[in-house]
Amino acid sequence: MKITEENFIDELKKGNEKALEYVIDNHTWIIKTVLKKHLYYLMEFYEECMNDCLLAIWKNIHYYNPNKSTFKNWVGGIARYKSIDYVRKYLKNIENENMEEVIVEVEDQSLREILINEVREETEKILSNLSEKDQIIFKKLYLQDKNIDELSQDMGISKSVLYNRISRGKKKLRDKINKQGGYKGEGY
Repeated sequence: MKITEENFIDELKKGNEKALEYVIDNHTWIIKTVLKKHLYYLMEFYEECMNDCLLAIWKNIHYYNPNKSTFKNWVGGIARYKSIDYVRKYLKNIENENMEEVIVEVEDQSLREILINEVREETEKILSNLSEKDQIIFKKLYLQDKNIDELSQDMGISKSVLYNRISRGKKKLRDKINKQGGYKGEGY
């Protein structure tokens, strides 16, 4: 069977490897564009991230819904979130290195700042979909690593109300990400 633009998604869902080859031939330009934007300073991760994106498409094609977004947007969402994961991984590795053994160069510090700003901007963009109060809750809980007890005390809100707000906020973010071409794959 010949794989075409009309049948490649159905064939991917059936596990046809020829359909994945079709995606590689016709749609990797989308992944490359997104990865070049997000991994511009970390080109050593480019190829590995590209492979992870293709694997995510292969494993998660059953989550693709053409009524919610185009295939191109869905693929772009996968590439975006995978590349952000690689930036976070890089930043985490930098923080975990033994500081006595590392000679920090000025370039490395500026690169770190650029990447931190990029992650911060993406986080702000995602959280902008929530109310101001929910943004504060999510930032304190997930970025400042406060636990529910501390958060409840700091904000003067009962734990049950916090759990409800967090649950509704997560659902709202998931729905927004899925509408914008994200996916419900590994860890999302």
